[in-house]
Amino acid sequence: MRLDSDRLRSELEALETRHERRRRRLVEAIPDPAQPARVRVGGRELLNFCNNDYLGLRTHPALIEAATQCMQRDGFGAGAAHLLTGHSREHHALEAELAAFTGRERALLFSSGYMANLGVISALTARHDGVLADRLNHASLLDGARLAGARLRRFAHLDALSARAILESHPDTALIVTDGVFSMDGDVAPLRELANLARQYGAWLMVDDAHGLGVLGALGRGTLEHCALDASAVPILVGTLGKALGSFGAFVAGDAALIDTLVQRARSYVFTTALPPAIAAATRAALRVLQSEPWRRERLMVLVQRFRAGAASRALPLMASTTAIQPLLIGDSAQALKLSEALEQCGFWVAAIRPPTVPRGGARLRVTLSAAHSEADVDALLEALAAQFAQRSAA
Repeated sequence: MRLDSDRLRSELEALETRHERRRRRLVEAIPDPAQPARVRVGGRELLNFCNNDYLGLRTHPALIEAATQCMQRDGFGAGAAHLLTGHSREHHALEAELAAFTGRERALLFSSGYMANLGVISALTARHDGVLADRLNHASLLDGARLAGARLRRFAHLDALSARAILESHPDTALIVTDGVFSMDGDVAPLRELANLARQYGAWLMVDDAHGLGVLGALGRGTLEHCALDASAVPILVGTLGKALGSFGAFVAGDAALIDTLVQRARSYVFTTALPPAIAAATRAALRVLQSEPWRRERLMVLVQRFRAGAASRALPLMASTTAIQPLLIGDSAQALKLSEALEQCGFWVAAIRPPTVPRGGARLRVTLSAAHSEADVDALLEALAAQFAQRSAA
């Protein structure tokens, strides 16, 4: 295929016609600690219902203070990859604390969740190894298998029976991979059933718990705690630091042999600059806050229940999710965009999610709730949604 600017413009125009062209928005913080859920977009002050700061830690003073002190002491950038001169005391301490928090022997920091997933799957599987994945897994899990040249097979979303049927036909499967909480649907993987299948068929189970860590479980330890599973059932755990922990980066946790293998083989670890030490310092502070302020998780769950009850009473098309991710299924991309824009005019920022992020015909409004929201914020959004859906029905 020959590439030229005319071809690229034509492809962009096709995306525009299908209402699937993505655009960035310039977002500005509002320096008011009393309004942590508000941002300024395009000059308009909006209540933010589309980020992943589930516990409201992104602006927590403890994180800012920890990062500031570290920068004053160590500067900002790491300067090199971990295996050269980039592995600082803050990185080392954070890895140990993440391992302890998740109940694992070791943890290894990566620069993003995407890089963690690519690094793990490509390090542990080879060409023609079988990788079994939930059909709605995050793109990074699918890309990791493709990068390794593995035989990627996908089972029906949340369907352990579908997974079993594929395993029976393909006993060469080395790895089963799944999200813990699915980022666009907000539903939770059937981890107990998948762990049993992995054990029965001699495969390893890998869980990307980006949207569960810090949120689910009595202690905030994520989807595994929520499902009452220990480390032996899920040998490979991936977590991100830029969602509930309000920081940046990611980690993989497991036993010592796994982590040492990743240090040798994970190209997205070996060949990239380490996170700035200040980010590691801020994340250590976030871990402490997460464990010392359980009211944040409790408040979030109260808001989730309030939103779901309010949506049900208003007959809003809410999908089945009990997590902080609350999608309203629209179907048509143009309609989803129109509703998102109308909500923005009312003072709410709610993202319209369209293909290819979700399957065609699955466009939606993705509402995400945070401990930074108030009950009044949630009620106001519900009223605005009800008004917009009523207008849509009347049209």
